[in-house]
Amino acid sequence: MKRDFQPAVYIVANKRNGTIYVGVTSNLPQRVAQHREEIFDGFSKRNGCTLLVWFEVHSTMEYAITCEKQLKGGSRKRKLALIESANPQWRDLFAEICA
Repeated sequence: MKRDFQPAVYIVANKRNGTIYVGVTSNLPQRVAQHREEIFDGFSKRNGCTLLVWFEVHSTMEYAITCEKQLKGGSRKRKLALIESANPQWRDLFAEICA
């Protein structure tokens, strides 16, 4: 699998238990860098969602989109539980995906 095409679902936040944004991308390092640099106007820029707190890599873009829709359709409580189970300290995972 080429590194520049790796379907993923992700959650960025502005702080622990703060505002969260769920997204899907084919290039996670590039997309998270765009969030961090607040390149695009929209929800994540308005709310300062620049910390990558959760992500999940998928084999196909279709599956990643399906998972994103399920996650977006779920409750905030479910999203917070997902973050807490994988990243209880709400660390910024950006360095891990760029390594």
